[in-house]
Amino acid sequence: MDVLHRAPAFTFDAFGNGSSSDQPPRSLSLAWPLLMAVLLATMFFGLTDNGFAQAAVAPKRTIIEVLWRWAPLLLWGFCFNLVISAGAMAVGTGVGLFLGLAQMSRTRPVRVMANVITEIFRNSPWLVLLFACVLLLPFQIRIFGLVIPFPDWAKAIVGFSLPIMANVGEVVRGAVLSIPTGQWESAESLGYTRTQAYLHVILPQCIKRMLPPWMNLYSLVTMSTVNASVVGVSEMITLTAQANAAEGSRPELLAPFYAFDLVCFFLYCYPIGKWTEYLERKYQVKI
Repeated sequence: MDVLHRAPAFTFDAFGNGSSSDQPPRSLSLAWPLLMAVLLATMFFGLTDNGFAQAAVAPKRTIIEVLWRWAPLLLWGFCFNLVISAGAMAVGTGVGLFLGLAQMSRTRPVRVMANVITEIFRNSPWLVLLFACVLLLPFQIRIFGLVIPFPDWAKAIVGFSLPIMANVGEVVRGAVLSIPTGQWESAESLGYTRTQAYLHVILPQCIKRMLPPWMNLYSLVTMSTVNASVVGVSEMITLTAQANAAEGSRPELLAPFYAFDLVCFFLYCYPIGKWTEYLERKYQVKI
């Protein structure tokens, strides 16, 4: 008496219909359609080579885990925003100081030209100026055979410095005009030239008057650097969009990602705003 029983073989007919039989398959060629279908499905779903490991459904990371994973990259992008804002403020302040003084020049052509430049860049949209600098400025500069690269972030600094220049020029002009005329008369009585009067008498008194609006402008520029993402600069907003795409563009991650960006800018700009209010109260001009 047999104690072992042979399992029935499972064969396929020409139409792919399976049937059990106690006899082995008459031809292995009938299994080729099924084998080809399995291979095609495997290739389609990326299950070849290491595809099986990739196809394993891994649990989605929570929002906290995702933010913790991408926070270093986003903070690096935020530091890049700060670099752009600091560079733009440095360039814009340096040029704007001379532009503001030029608006009060005794030479009419210089005064008219300074006023025209100020009005143009002060009343132009910042994003338009940013696009113009990024698209019109060259990618590299050649000086005596030396090739100096001019990346997009440097163009962004130039683009933001143009409206800063115009606004700083107005701040300087307003501060100088707020100085009582008696200070000018005192400088003239001491034999100072106009340049010496600016350097030793007028501008030192203008610093405390210019500092609060200058800090307010810096805070505004810092928040406006997110516009650089439109022209492809890898700042915080650009990296946020890339991080969200790397996580599969999950809709539930949009609000946490951009809320994280908002908190970073708020924590940086809010103390500047409060310090500006303090300086305004401290250096308030009493008439």
